[in-house]
Amino acid sequence: MPPLVLIALGVLGGAALLRLATKEGRRVNRELDEIREREASDPEGAVRLRRDPQTGTYRPHQG
Repeated sequence: MPPLVLIALGVLGGAALLRLATKEGRRVNRELDEIREREASDPEGAVRLRRDPQTGTYRPHQG
């Protein structure tokens, strides 16, 4: 096979692989965004924090 044909096939294959990877990455990010939105809108699962007056850091609220 002529080298130019092999190079062209390699470029086309690389472009197809890049397109597939981009499409898959967008799908995964869309799913992660949906999960984050659901978790952010759930106030029951949120951890309440209270400022510790001695250290100034925030710690989970007990009770």
